[in-house]
Amino acid sequence: MRILLTGARGQLGRALLAHHGRHEVVALDHAGLDITDSGAVTRALEAHSPDLLINAAAYNAVDRAETDAETAYRVNALGPRNLAVAAAARGIPLLHVSTDYVFDGTKARPYDEDDVPNPLSAYGASKLAGEEAVREVAERHYVVRTAWLYHAEGRNFPRRMLELAREGPVRVVNDQQGSPTYAPHLAVGLVRLVETGGFGTYHMAGSGGTSWFELTRTLFREARIDAAVEPVATRGFPRPARRPAYSVLTTIRVPRIALPPWEEGVAEFAREVRR
Repeated sequence: MRILLTGARGQLGRALLAHHGRHEVVALDHAGLDITDSGAVTRALEAHSPDLLINAAAYNAVDRAETDAETAYRVNALGPRNLAVAAAARGIPLLHVSTDYVFDGTKARPYDEDDVPNPLSAYGASKLAGEEAVREVAERHYVVRTAWLYHAEGRNFPRRMLELAREGPVRVVNDQQGSPTYAPHLAVGLVRLVETGGFGTYHMAGSGGTSWFELTRTLFREARIDAAVEPVATRGFPRPARRPAYSVLTTIRVPRIALPPWEEGVAEFAREVRR
């Protein structure tokens, strides 16, 4: 299968380049393809003639989106619509990656694909709009929601915690629960999904759930870092964008593609950054 990948320099894009299985990948970063430019999207599909389009490009600045919603919507909603229109016109399936932040976090159990989204932030609303555009326009689509994504390369929460550990005790929110997802695990899961041909909406994240506090404690233990971690309530870290208090993801869709437990992802990440 020939895959055209957008957002190739992001965390998921890098993971897909390393874990694409037997498939050929044409990797385009923002400089190679601006997905908000419909003409550029059309030209890219004409030039590369892919069998599948994977969109890993996104605007992920959650707090900045509160004052820059226009850019968030352009990248997270208009961009996916452009991809869906061009892919549908050529009969090419589209895989689009979304987020747990489409939910409001009021459930007491993990969110599955049948739960109704209700985003709390401009970022979450822009990602939901992107999902809806893909489902509306591209009949042959995969919409995959993931959560708390991180990679050994790039800027992300675990990397930031490792930096802060050098400065003394680390204060971390302990009343937000989610499903930490190691990008290489997600990449493998996405490849397995597209090989099934089972179109639809899926949840795919590190199995189980935890808090940012417990994630950090596990990370420091696996990375052999002797640093104190102090639990703090969300109100102790006021941020422009509201986060769901509980956004653990699970799947009820067939094929059920479960990623490894989130702890395994943290352990692999720690081994990678220790090299």
